[in-house]
Amino acid sequence: MANQSMMEGIQVLKDNGVARIHFAHDKQNAFPATHLKALQAAFEEVSNDDDIHVVVLQSDPVKAFCAGASFDELLAVKTPDEGKAFFMGFANVINAMRRCPQPIIGRIHGKAVGGGVGLIAACDYALATTQTEVKLSEIAIGIGPFVIAPAVLRKIGTAALSDLSLAAHAWKSADWAHAKGLLSELHSDFDALEEAVAQHANRLATYTPQAVAELKKALWKGTEDWDNLLEHNAAVSGRLVLSERTQQTLHQLKSKS
Repeated sequence: MANQSMMEGIQVLKDNGVARIHFAHDKQNAFPATHLKALQAAFEEVSNDDDIHVVVLQSDPVKAFCAGASFDELLAVKTPDEGKAFFMGFANVINAMRRCPQPIIGRIHGKAVGGGVGLIAACDYALATTQTEVKLSEIAIGIGPFVIAPAVLRKIGTAALSDLSLAAHAWKSADWAHAKGLLSELHSDFDALEEAVAQHANRLATYTPQAVAELKKALWKGTEDWDNLLEHNAAVSGRLVLSERTQQTLHQLKSKS
């Protein structure tokens, strides 16, 4: 029997051992702080539910899978502590995904920028459409992808992360992301993607939960220090977002959005 709960911008639907965590925002599925807190809470909720064996992370099927951080909230930051607090939102979500004992499947469509790429990297298995594109634009803005970098680095390695983060103006194709290991499978369109996600989730839900949890623990070995690491990186981005040049760039980007 299906069970549904809703939080700020986040919907959790539980059915037959599978929890679908669905996020949405009217600005291309971007994340304000309230949505990040709700997403963290959603992962913590399903992590503690013994009836859930698989988690699917998905968003509204608009043009973008996730546009990353909310420009409005980045522009509202006035102190380093406020900056750190905002970026800790992404840090807390990534750590909640890391600690989640169930495997997390990403249903990825369209474009993913910044924090959206971090969410993909924190998934254990990411299925995507061939139209998917990814970009880390943070260094061009002036903040750097520091909070999400450990998750992306874990998935694609130093060389690919350097390529992705230093070519901050360029969209990388689904084929590129698949070849580098960020994406696990590619599908021709959204309907084919949804069918594949459902099949994979339902299959995983039949596996022994204890064995799957131990496998996930093994796959994430070496990330035990991420609570401290991501907090440190959030403080770095929190300081950088206050620079005059970064604020000017954010205002310019907001005026174009």
